[in-house]
Amino acid sequence: MSPEQSNEREDAELQRIRNEYQSRSRRLPPDFYVLWREENLYIHAQIARACVRLLRNNGLFPIANARIADIGCGDGRWLLEFLQWGAVANHLHGVDLLPDRIAAAQQRAGNTNLILGNAACLPWRNHSFDLVTQFVVLSSVSDPAIRQKIAAEMMRVLRPGGHILWFDTQRNNPWNRAIHAITQGDLQILFPHCRIQAKRAMLVPFVARAVARRSWSLALALEKIPLARTHLVALITPGK
Repeated sequence: MSPEQSNEREDAELQRIRNEYQSRSRRLPPDFYVLWREENLYIHAQIARACVRLLRNNGLFPIANARIADIGCGDGRWLLEFLQWGAVANHLHGVDLLPDRIAAAQQRAGNTNLILGNAACLPWRNHSFDLVTQFVVLSSVSDPAIRQKIAAEMMRVLRPGGHILWFDTQRNNPWNRAIHAITQGDLQILFPHCRIQAKRAMLVPFVARAVARRSWSLALALEKIPLARTHLVALITPGK
């Protein structure tokens, strides 16, 4: 494939992703993901809990001195979470493909460093960050070559001794064909020559939404069933 064809392929995939997120915004109610809804608070808390445990168990706290980049930062939800975990605002960086999401993140987390950009060509120098994160971003990318390019960019901007914090689905969604599962085996391909600590996490989202709005206890009980957990939380470290 020529460089021109490769660029056209990437541009087409990026436009498909933009269109999908814009369509999703039109379809879903404005308050669909707000954290004051009991079911969303449960899901967010469980993801945060899994991530904190993974970072803590690897001795990565405190993070006050860590430079952090969130790939596909969206409206800044996880940047705000990192502040709660002890990060410093001017050490936080984010990039997103959609200008309305960058604008929303800037309003919510104004002292962080946010850039409108493409995760397949990150706007930062080599070895810039101690921690690079992504939350359900690569599962929105259908093209395997572009997924690999994004993963390579995440590795490029990671400093020696740094880590990638990963959270994404490991199962396809039969109701949403725009979501593409990333298994632990896929992670090994995306991040060769890396140590990958991965655990199943999060109750099937539609079940979590239906159950947690009524009973967190029941949702927690269901989440103990391994096959009911559809996502992976992982810490990826260069070198084995």
